[in-house]
Amino acid sequence: MEIGVVEAGEFGRAAELWEASVRATHDFVTETDLDVFRPLVREAIAGIPQLAGLRDEVGYLIGFVGVAEGNVEMLFLDPAYRGRGGGTLLLDHACKEFAATAVDVNEQNAQAVGFYEQYGFTLVGRSERDSTNKPYPILHYTL
Repeated sequence: MEIGVVEAGEFGRAAELWEASVRATHDFVTETDLDVFRPLVREAIAGIPQLAGLRDEVGYLIGFVGVAEGNVEMLFLDPAYRGRGGGTLLLDHACKEFAATAVDVNEQNAQAVGFYEQYGFTLVGRSERDSTNKPYPILHYTL
């Protein structure tokens, strides 16, 4: 696996990865929520200032990480590649190359909470609602 630039022509693929990852890990998110989030995510991917993609052995995009102002705004991986170290590679890149030191995580996504805590992030706060004002509590972490 190799990390590199995500080209504008791959933003659609990145959005597909977001949705596949959310479906695999966010069992609390409804289809209606996905319909609301889908265009927001597509727009966010295009506007993220620091974006890197993870590619398989043939160069196909299998994951990506986006950072803004030191915060990991998005880290999503093709579910078929989970457990192979790709998430850690992306997070290492975010921290080392993009100077990421914070991340917000859905409290109900226990797998992500465990991933970031195992990496060394420390819980510093909690919000009752997400950025779209949905009742999905958000945990705030820093390194």
